[in-house]
Amino acid sequence: MKRILLLVLSALLVLAACGNKEKEQKTIKIGVTGVDGKVWNVVKKKAEQDGIKVELVEFQDYTAPNNALNEGDIDLNAFQHFAFLDQFKKDHNLDLSVIGTTVFAPLGAYSDKIKDIKDLKKGDTVAIPNDVTNQARSLKLLETAGVIKLSDDFGLFGDPSKITENKLGIKIKAIDAQQTPRVLPDVALAIINNGVAGKAGLNPKDDPIYLEDPNSAAAKPYINVIASKTSEKNNKDYKKIVEYYHSDEAVKAIEKDSNDGEIVKKLSQKEIDDIEKSLK
Repeated sequence: MKRILLLVLSALLVLAACGNKEKEQKTIKIGVTGVDGKVWNVVKKKAEQDGIKVELVEFQDYTAPNNALNEGDIDLNAFQHFAFLDQFKKDHNLDLSVIGTTVFAPLGAYSDKIKDIKDLKKGDTVAIPNDVTNQARSLKLLETAGVIKLSDDFGLFGDPSKITENKLGIKIKAIDAQQTPRVLPDVALAIINNGVAGKAGLNPKDDPIYLEDPNSAAAKPYINVIASKTSEKNNKDYKKIVEYYHSDEAVKAIEKDSNDGEIVKKLSQKEIDDIEKSLK
């Protein structure tokens, strides 16, 4: 009888210990607009080993994840670059901060008609994304390629009205970013977001006839980030998520899923702070 009681007691103690372990496990909700291949599976597994459960919350548009973060519905989000976050915070009076960086996804110029961006002819049409951030980024790409010139006060959110020189008389057609691959048969050139290109079956590394330089100063505002509430920017568990994202396994997953089209960027907090200050 004593032996049976001891066995029952031992079983209860084991169950209690397991129950306490489950209670101690922390859950971190991360807002995303796409699952981004296998990288988040790597992050989840590494977090699990540290007693952290990562729950991805997928949003269908780019306006919801920052509002959800500000309201406390999620703990972090990872879907945007510095420039987008900065403008969104200003427009909606949100107190959010960058706690880490993820990747730089270069914009590319794609064409079914020409092999070199220098082959653009007079009156050709170029399609670009119509959202404020990527429209400006696309125009800067065209300027870097020598197609147009922009005014000195163009900034991060300039539009076609800021074009000061257009020798070829290029027609700029601003459309929804998701539609840019579909108009390739109808335009001389289309500037396409890295992720949109991949989903359309294009190779973001090999198919563009012109790409953004990932190491240029102009690229820094477009490095993608992980954001939190400013009051939680030093949260140690949130910082762990950034570390998991930059583990060797996660980096390999990103390189494989993007066909080396995305460049992993791990910036120090000082570098992050410097970019945020430059946008104010």
